[in-house]
Amino acid sequence: MLLTCWSVKGGVGTTVVAAALATTLARIHAADGGALVADLAGDMPVALGLPDPRDPGLTGWTAAGDDVAGDALARLELSVGPGLALLPRGRGRPGPAERHRVLARVLGADPRPVVVDAGVVTAESPVLPLVAEATRSLLVTRACYLGLRRALEAPVRPSGVVLVTEPGRSMGAADVESIVGAPVVAEVPIDPTVARAVDSGLLSTRLPRALERPLRRAA
Repeated sequence: MLLTCWSVKGGVGTTVVAAALATTLARIHAADGGALVADLAGDMPVALGLPDPRDPGLTGWTAAGDDVAGDALARLELSVGPGLALLPRGRGRPGPAERHRVLARVLGADPRPVVVDAGVVTAESPVLPLVAEATRSLLVTRACYLGLRRALEAPVRPSGVVLVTEPGRSMGAADVESIVGAPVVAEVPIDPTVARAVDSGLLSTRLPRALERPLRRAA
């Protein structure tokens, strides 16, 4: 199962949602090998409380071409904690879309559930195949007019939306569903406990209920 979290605008919380979703899946599937999170955006180690691994990473794998086999990905994995492994982004520029299409197939064949943090995705993004070919493509957004306007121009329709809610917004889940054309599968409130968990590096070990409860349903 390949779940890709992505956005059309930065700063909406895609990395935190992906990290929390991967942590939740690792707990659900603890007896079956846990879960894997693939970082294509670059901030996942910080969100999970890990030092920056720098290289090697997925950028090097995708840029290396067909000479690097799919099983080389396993050597890039870092342990986050019980049942959860990380494929870091690495340094440098990512490879072409075709190599990311291969990456999507390799990750999709992994027996563990795999969560991808694809970051901001546009029509020119080489990571687009990870969104288009995911088992579940989850757009992370806020009920923000500018963000939803960009979602209308997205190169692919999501299969579901993770809505990050904040007080004072005039639009709700029904409005987002109508604009995006996909169901809201989870509503995640902006909560200070989440920020504290991220800042202290405890997101993977002390997942706030404000994240776990709604994302468990999305998983």
